[in-house]
Parts: sequence; C-alpha cells; structure tokens
Amino acid sequence: MKNGKAVVLVVEDEALIRISAVDIVLSAGYEALEARDADEAIRILEARSDIDIVFTDVQMPGTMDGIKLSHYIRNRWPPVKLIVASGMAILEESSLPEGSAFFSKPYADHTITDTMARLLAA
Repeated sequence: MKNGKAVVLVVEDEALIRISAVDIVLSAGYEALEARDADEAIRILEARSDIDIVFTDVQMPGTMDGIKLSHYIRNRWPPVKLIVASGMAILEESSLPEGSAFFSKPYADHTITDTMARLLAA
C-alpha cells in the first residue's frame, strides 16, 4: 500500500471498459494504474513495488492473455492479489492461481469493490 492507500493495476484492452474499471477502483478509495495488455502490466509491475491488486481481463492482445498473466504474476510477485474478469470465457476456478477471484462480465461494481476489500484484508 502506498501512503495507506491500496494500489490496483487495471489490465484491459477495451478503453471504455478500462475507464469504467478505473472509476470503480477510484470510487472505492484506492489508487488506480492502467495497462492495455499483459506486456504493459508487467512493465508497470517491474517498475513499482507497491501494487496490491491486479484486476485483469482474460482476452486481450499481446504475448499473453489474462490467465497466463495471472499465473505469471503469482509466480513472480506472490503477494499481489488477483481479480480476473471475462465477458467471453467461462472459467473454472481451477484454471486460475490459488486465491484469485473470477467475475463474468458484466459485473456489478459493488461485487468488485467488495472483493477488493476482502482480498486486501486477507
């Protein structure tokens, strides 16, 4: 946490959905960072040591999708909490790293903020 405020990295290739997700993060009182794809997210994670949660889409362009990104993050930055969302794929929890949360799109804002609070308290 940075200055007592959780930092959430939103990874979403669709600009309007990314903006909406950032608004959810900000309305919950957290700091929001943005990435358009997994490669950009990894660059941000490498540059910053204060990221508490990564909130990622599953399907996006680039070298890896949100599932691969979540496993990469879990292996490289184990303390980072993970929230994964998708409008296309229905995932089995077993395909995500342990402790990850999955939501189908569209999701209710309060379910995301409630999950962020729960993950941060754990």
